[in-house]
Amino acid sequence: MSSFRSLLPALQAVAARCPRTQTCTSLRTYATEAAANYDHKPSHYGQPLFQSHPHLPKTVRPNELTPGIPSEEYERRRKDLMDSLPSNSVVVLIAAPVKYMSGSIFYKYRQASDFWYLTGFEEPDSAVVLEKNSSSRGYRMTLFSNGKDSAKEKWEGPRTSFDDALNVFKADDALTIKAFPAQLRSMISLYSNVYIDLPQSPRKNARSTKSLLRYLSPPVNPRSEYETVVESLSSSRRKPLAPLIAQLRAFKSDCEQQVMRTAADISGRSLAKTMRFTRPGISESALAAHFEYLCCLSGSQRLAYVPVVASGPNALIIHYTSNNQVVQDGEMILMDAGCEYNGYASDITRTYPANGAFTPPQKELYSAVLSAQKALVELCTEAEGLSLHDLHRKSCDLLRQELKQIGFALHTGDLERVLYPHFLSHPIGIDLHESLHSDRAELYVVLTVLASLDLEFTIHARLKAGMVITVEPGIYVPPTAQFPKYFHNIGIRIEDDVLVGENHPVVLSVSAPKEVCPDILSLLDKLKTSRAQI
Repeated sequence: MSSFRSLLPALQAVAARCPRTQTCTSLRTYATEAAANYDHKPSHYGQPLFQSHPHLPKTVRPNELTPGIPSEEYERRRKDLMDSLPSNSVVVLIAAPVKYMSGSIFYKYRQASDFWYLTGFEEPDSAVVLEKNSSSRGYRMTLFSNGKDSAKEKWEGPRTSFDDALNVFKADDALTIKAFPAQLRSMISLYSNVYIDLPQSPRKNARSTKSLLRYLSPPVNPRSEYETVVESLSSSRRKPLAPLIAQLRAFKSDCEQQVMRTAADISGRSLAKTMRFTRPGISESALAAHFEYLCCLSGSQRLAYVPVVASGPNALIIHYTSNNQVVQDGEMILMDAGCEYNGYASDITRTYPANGAFTPPQKELYSAVLSAQKALVELCTEAEGLSLHDLHRKSCDLLRQELKQIGFALHTGDLERVLYPHFLSHPIGIDLHESLHSDRAELYVVLTVLASLDLEFTIHARLKAGMVITVEPGIYVPPTAQFPKYFHNIGIRIEDDVLVGENHPVVLSVSAPKEVCPDILSLLDKLKTSRAQI
């Protein structure tokens, strides 16, 4: 208080020199600015829009419906889908349900990918119906949602009004979700071709009422009216929708490419900083937390998947996500991690020495995998005319050659069944694994299903410009006598997100260092000098 009193004479002198009206005007200006900012809190919408978040120009711009994707692009996606369908067709999509960890404790909400791709609408308890017609637009869009509900919004936050569903999301009609089952039954009765997918059941097998399991879990909820209506359709009228949307999603627009580059940049820089943060004695979980923290600081909404932080022999487990052990001196760390940014995933893997220095066997095996990976990336062009399957076969050939040069005497099955048991690549975009699975155990089942569909993006279809895929060869050497002891318990994978070009690929994840020298070694040299700055 005494220090404040000592300032009073100076403050009074300044006030005396300021005209009274100017002072009042200045104060009113600040008050107005504050009021303008608070006018956006709480938001009037169920998701960030420019109208509600103008203070975040880098997040969503005036012409964008979702960050990075303009409203016109959503319109084009819907039109492309509807133009591809025969006359007398209708499309039905429902939003993802809220998922629960236990009881009433819910997870952070994520919209169903296909629903979001066509609408940009991010609220649960919603649905959309697209009816093909002869208008200039080519279809009629009805969006179902909760609309405004002051009682619910007090607990769960704002929701988009029906008027805004029309004006912002460009629906022709907006109705309450409560009317959806009755409206659906009425609408689909008018069409010969109903493109619709049943929601996935959380349990594949129905339980017997006599099963002891009924005492261990709550009873199965009754089927929704939506499922009942859909299942009542004849098989000749009901058509699968997901494969058609997958065909559209296979090719990334310029806007999508930019968002994916940003997602990969965030992940790549976060991974590089996490590499510098690494030291012997730190826990795997601490490295996973550090990566996630850095991604969130850079604007990521969530991780794209549970990260793999595998130290030493843990790297031999392909999907090691326990991340509950301590990093030892002399070990390598295989870190497979990526964030989701504005609806799009990234997927990067780097393997590096925990103490900043490769041992001779670590460096030899790492260099072998890196050489193959770089050669495979260069093949990711439309001009090469290769498919994902072709790329995988080439990865086996390249890795076999590299391993032979460093002393491996491989027999039939050693590479594909033991040292390199996973597929080389998968498409990536809104989903981490876009449109098809690439786990080798499921590969032949998937190919059988896809063989009957005229899709642009299957394992045997040629890569085309605009597609985005991962390239992730790996070698995992178990401690068995058939392989050189020199390399036992070393697991190495190197993965990049690659945009297929006509003649040249673009590595979206270029921000993550992978060269032995100078990238990784110079980065890790800073462990001793700059850790305090991380």
